[in-house]
Amino acid sequence: MFSSLRAFVETLDGAGELVRIRRECDPLLEIAEIAARTMKLPGGGPALLFESPRGSRFPLAINLFGSKRRMAMALGVREIEEHARALAELLGGAAAPGSLWDKLKMLPKLGRVAGALPKSIGGSAPCQEVVEDRPEHIDLRQLPILTCWPDDGGPFITLPIVITHDPETGARNCGMYRMQLIDARTTAMHWQAHKTGMRHFHKY
Repeated sequence: MFSSLRAFVETLDGAGELVRIRRECDPLLEIAEIAARTMKLPGGGPALLFESPRGSRFPLAINLFGSKRRMAMALGVREIEEHARALAELLGGAAAPGSLWDKLKMLPKLGRVAGALPKSIGGSAPCQEVVEDRPEHIDLRQLPILTCWPDDGGPFITLPIVITHDPETGARNCGMYRMQLIDARTTAMHWQAHKTGMRHFHKY
């Protein structure tokens, strides 16, 4: 597995699975169009790293998981089916173990599950290299947020991790709800009525 997204991108680069685009490209329609044409190539095309998105100091990676080979690389296996088989094996014995021997046989599986859980590593995570802790300094428009289609309402963060908590139980939910950029510190949330985030919202 990879310690960060940067490490995965570097691995893709070394494996010939990444194309670096150094010229300035516009998050308003242009990058999405380049990506759409790339993904129609045989095998899903290469991953793309836009090093100079217009109006942003942050690079933008797209199509990182757009082929079976890259998905397998991300999961640390030679082929996707290998991961699917491991999951099936892990979930196959869903019945509670009966004897002490059955319980002992479950230990390696439990160890694999425990190793996949999120870990707290303090304030040194790669995703915390840039932290804006003063509200007046936060400007979402600094991010290269894409407008994908001519008739879109504006730029959308397409697959964010939206974290909500149930106000009654404290249970956390991490959902991927499309967010429309409104201004420097505001987005509109697109979540359907049956989603957990929406249920939390109604409870609040």
